[in-house]
Amino acid sequence: MSSAVAAALARIDELDPELCAFTEVWHEDALARERTARDLPLAGLPFAVKGSAGIRSYAARRLTAAGAVPVGATSVPGPDTHWQTWGQGAHGRTVNPWHPDRTPGGSSAGSAVAVATGMVDLATGSDGAGSVRIPAAWCGVFGLKTTTGLLPSPDRTGLASPGVLASSAARAGTYLRHVLDGYAPRPPRLPIRAAYSPDLGFASVDADVAEVTRAAVERLAAAGVVHLVRDPVTLLDPAEAWTAVRGGSPTPADRALRAANARTLDAFFARTPVLLTPVTPNAPHGHDGPGDVYSTALTWAFNLSGHPAASMPAGFTPDGCPAGLQLVTDRGTDAELLGMACAAERALPPSRPPRFS
Repeated sequence: MSSAVAAALARIDELDPELCAFTEVWHEDALARERTARDLPLAGLPFAVKGSAGIRSYAARRLTAAGAVPVGATSVPGPDTHWQTWGQGAHGRTVNPWHPDRTPGGSSAGSAVAVATGMVDLATGSDGAGSVRIPAAWCGVFGLKTTTGLLPSPDRTGLASPGVLASSAARAGTYLRHVLDGYAPRPPRLPIRAAYSPDLGFASVDADVAEVTRAAVERLAAAGVVHLVRDPVTLLDPAEAWTAVRGGSPTPADRALRAANARTLDAFFARTPVLLTPVTPNAPHGHDGPGDVYSTALTWAFNLSGHPAASMPAGFTPDGCPAGLQLVTDRGTDAELLGMACAAERALPPSRPPRFS
């Protein structure tokens, strides 16, 4: 009988020449690791790591120690990629498994594609502006950015947090259970008080994306998962402040904007435990780029503020592209966020498999 690792490797060999999700595949090493992992808690669960350095990440080391088996390194943007929404795999440019003429999002591009097409059920990522949530949304998988500082991160700016891309919110629980000390599941008491913001008060969102995410929110309300309240969230556009922080030279105005948004969010979460938004203002763009649209418009505010945020499949735009619903909760409530996502996942229709599955 084929082992889980052997099956994952065979699927990568079959699909990756077209999808270009991996930069390296570790056939011999993965099979050898599996033989020694069978008696450990994760018993040889195959997973992928983001980028060539991903095998050395804190999360990858914790998962491997628990018996998971890294099978390869996934694609990230190539040199001089300004928008960070592409990936460059060993076989070429990483493609969206739903529409090969579109990008899968980034920078955790290959991780999202690998999970979406069943090459692995779990892949590590990191998120400094939306780099887990955007590819999760555009590839139709679950993605989680953890609270800033909850897990070790090499990013000195404090913007990037470790994260995971997974076939389901429940599967993402495997990641937190073995990576986060003291993690315990937190099933929610339903319905959960939540507010929906289509634009965070400043973003311009495509009508098709807004329609898909609003319909998903309405399904959650109808299923009794959330109790929607009118609690508008109006943030200041964080684009300039995020760019300045990333560049290491924030001005007093940048710091004031960041503090103002943090106060707004702190006040919101004191009243309402869950904020719902679209993940991106746009559908997946072509490989020539997004033009003047910031795909990060609805995600990077939470990198500046440090809140945990998740992307879950919300449905499809009329041209057949996945769209994601973003769930944000208060700092340090990652377990509660994951419990909420698991409840929401059961109420939303399952995502159909992509073209390359």
